[in-house]
Amino acid sequence: MTDHRDDLLKGTLDLLILKTLELKPMHGWGIAERIQLFSDDVLHVPTGSLYPALQRLLRKGLIVAEWRQTENNRRARYYRLGSTGRKQLKVETESWNRTSVAINRVLHASL
Repeated sequence: MTDHRDDLLKGTLDLLILKTLELKPMHGWGIAERIQLFSDDVLHVPTGSLYPALQRLLRKGLIVAEWRQTENNRRARYYRLGSTGRKQLKVETESWNRTSVAINRVLHASL
């Protein structure tokens, strides 16, 4: 049986990554950890979903990547939001908000 959290994440992962990177540049593991933390441990992003999403966002020009040293003195690829990504984040956030309002209306409707 499919976990409903996984289905939700597949449709919103790009938005969650863009929002997370709006705060500050991060490496992949940090992005996944931040999403899990901010969602109160409800959303878990597996690496098999995260890294393809990061590559997709890079190809679209929404994020930029560079190699840096981590706080543990390891080499990691850090991602940051590009200007196109900021615009896309705004568009996607507005769309998400409209969609979630509509879904809540349906869920709370007296039929």
